[in-house]
Amino acid sequence: MKAKRTSILLDLHPALTNITGEVLQGLTAQPKKLPPKLFYDDRGSQLFESICDLPEYYLTRTEIGILTSSAQEIAALLGPEVLLIEYGSGNSRKIRILLDALKHQAVGYVPIDISRESLADAASLILADYPKLKVAAICADYTQSVALPALPFTYRKPVVFFPGSTIGNFQPHEALAFLKSVAALLQKDGLLLIGVDLKKDARVLNAAYNDAQGVTAEFNLNLLRRLNREFQADFIVDNFRHLAFYNPHRNCIEMHLQSQFAQTVCIGGKKITFSPWETIHTEDSFKYSVDEFTQLASQAGMVPERIWTDPNEWFAVALFQVQ
Repeated sequence: MKAKRTSILLDLHPALTNITGEVLQGLTAQPKKLPPKLFYDDRGSQLFESICDLPEYYLTRTEIGILTSSAQEIAALLGPEVLLIEYGSGNSRKIRILLDALKHQAVGYVPIDISRESLADAASLILADYPKLKVAAICADYTQSVALPALPFTYRKPVVFFPGSTIGNFQPHEALAFLKSVAALLQKDGLLLIGVDLKKDARVLNAAYNDAQGVTAEFNLNLLRRLNREFQADFIVDNFRHLAFYNPHRNCIEMHLQSQFAQTVCIGGKKITFSPWETIHTEDSFKYSVDEFTQLASQAGMVPERIWTDPNEWFAVALFQVQ
């Protein structure tokens, strides 16, 4: 059988011991919490792709609609000989819209994702479908500072593509720090094309994270299955339930795993006790107005070039330039 062609240039996936320490620190904190990057093992990545196609989950189809209708304008603004750097590349559905619009304007593509298997598969497919494009994948936790290695090609301007409103998973002060790290990577005149979920009716938000088919619940609970498999934990998954709600005081969706009664769980040889209805906070998804996010980006040294929204103004795709 012919070996699958992959293009992982650099593997910076965090060591298991480092992640174990982060997990134990989160589960012994008050309140308990876990980082959302733990969602994305192979099964979690598959479940998230299913979430993106759910009728309640407006984010993906709305962002794709904006990208599709604005692709030619985006391509013109990006210009020739660009290097596309995508954080959280997933199945590469959105980057393909840009690549098709850019045609030969893009000389290189650097997807960065923490899910090694999904990254390798997606990079291989991009290589097959865009044979003239130079692809150099990096397996890394992009929530930490990531420096580009020496690339085997030249380019005129770097462009970071950060779709999906993943920026909302950061606390506002963390989002600012992240945007500053992106600005440092891009340097002067570099461009950031980013998806931002906007403030809207709480009923729409709550439905998006509590779908009728229960896929989001399974995505959340899969985190416990991953802890059992990779971190020698003994969570009884059925003893927890998915809990997601919009918190108007924080302007965000909060996602939790709620213990149904008092119980004790062992992980890495350490006992973790849960009281009835105690939760593990697994994710935030902050919502912004266009003005709020523009102000946040300005604090990171970026100015808006163009902002596109859908007719309902539920979602924005924004292009910023580093000053």
